[in-house]
Amino acid sequence: MKLSYARWLVPLWGLTMVYSGTVSAQTATDKVPKPSSDSCYVNGLSDRLRCGSVEVAENPNKPDGRKIAIHYVVIPAIKNLAPQEAVLGIAGGPGQSAIDNAAGFERMLSKVHQHRDILLIDQRGTGQSNPLACDSDNLTEMLAHDDEAVDIAAETRKCKQQLQSHADITQYGSEQALQDFETVRHHLGYQKLHLYGVSYGTRMAQLYMRDYPQALSTVTLDGVVPMQQSVLAIGSAIARAQTLVISDCEQDALCGKTFPKLRQELQELSESLHQYPVMEKIHHPVTGETALLTLTRDKLLGALRLALYSPSIRALIPFAIHQAYRKNYQPLLGLLSLQSGAIDLAMGMHAAVVCGEDWPRLTTAQRQQAEQSVVGKVMLQSIDKSCPIWQIPPAPKEFGTPIASNIPTLLLSGEKDPATPPAWAEMAMTKLTQAKHLVSPYATHNVAAQSCAGDLIAKLVETGSINQIDGKCLKKDVRRSFYLNASTVEAMPEGLQ
Repeated sequence: MKLSYARWLVPLWGLTMVYSGTVSAQTATDKVPKPSSDSCYVNGLSDRLRCGSVEVAENPNKPDGRKIAIHYVVIPAIKNLAPQEAVLGIAGGPGQSAIDNAAGFERMLSKVHQHRDILLIDQRGTGQSNPLACDSDNLTEMLAHDDEAVDIAAETRKCKQQLQSHADITQYGSEQALQDFETVRHHLGYQKLHLYGVSYGTRMAQLYMRDYPQALSTVTLDGVVPMQQSVLAIGSAIARAQTLVISDCEQDALCGKTFPKLRQELQELSESLHQYPVMEKIHHPVTGETALLTLTRDKLLGALRLALYSPSIRALIPFAIHQAYRKNYQPLLGLLSLQSGAIDLAMGMHAAVVCGEDWPRLTTAQRQQAEQSVVGKVMLQSIDKSCPIWQIPPAPKEFGTPIASNIPTLLLSGEKDPATPPAWAEMAMTKLTQAKHLVSPYATHNVAAQSCAGDLIAKLVETGSINQIDGKCLKKDVRRSFYLNASTVEAMPEGLQ
């Protein structure tokens, strides 16, 4: 079955990792020191890694029931000075595979990797751990279909029926997965973990701090989702980031001069597409062949939203808006093609988390806030249609209680983050007594992938303290110049824009 791009496939917390790779050789005959582990390789990394799995009960309350395999990969330290410790990288989404993003984790944590193993676990329902994935549109199909006419309820029923043959979807929430993480830690013999969670992974990290504090030495939360926060608050975060990119263009001499009416053009374009979606033949942005484009308001806003996550793609947004306003949709198609395939989510697991942990606790005030933005309203409508079908039991009321902890914790935020704004990290710090929050003024989502944050994480791991961490390097100006035309950031002669 196919899931709608703009209304459901787009992740609620958003992208977390920009690097992708898949396990290309799961096992080998060579044995390695860790018990019950074999050798494997992942795309993007040349070294041989340790890999394996542990068998767990799908339903922890039914130990004799169905079993699932939780897969892990260990990226061995270059010079292991702490063999009883590892850095656990927790992926986001929810629904992303940590193992598929191994190259990205290694790159972000390269300095930590010098002296400690990096442990990656495919959370239950993702990657290789009994994935709860439903088919999604390819780029050609996504460009052609009218996403605003999709029957969300019917598609959700089809997806649920497909997954029920091999999974009890109610057992794929965060708290069940947390027990799996601890099982893997014990299996591998690590005495202590240093957590690095990104986006939704910060929720998992906070739950780890709550339930297994004795297993943790330090914690880094990158793109923080506080326990008190319902996911639909992301609508205002998206609107904030979109306003920031337009303001940045207006304050940039060349961009402001080239696109002097950008704010007005986006408003008029959005309203026009809401009334009259565009249907026309276009050149496919990847193959160059003739293809059909159905451009709706939701598809436009979805493309711009995803572009906000990457600093380099973000630099294309003013040009893409201006050209679409002038009825040249090729730059917008370029944004869509750059992001096609970037969202590799297990949507069943995604629904298990969102419908169990976020949707049930929405208040009237939160719903009203979500409806203040177009994207927030669309997400709310989609979830209201799909969550009753998934029938995920709600998490306990205390699930949203802020975490109280004295574990040394570093919180990282990007000022231009379209998913988890800096204010969310401040909310998460309410009861953290040994915490420091650093904001990168030029980063979007996933600060460690865009800045010197990897060095700061390494210092936290080595010293076990937040006291010596200085975030001055995060203030380095790494902004990308806005594209003023299809090729360069250079101004074009008058009349050719």
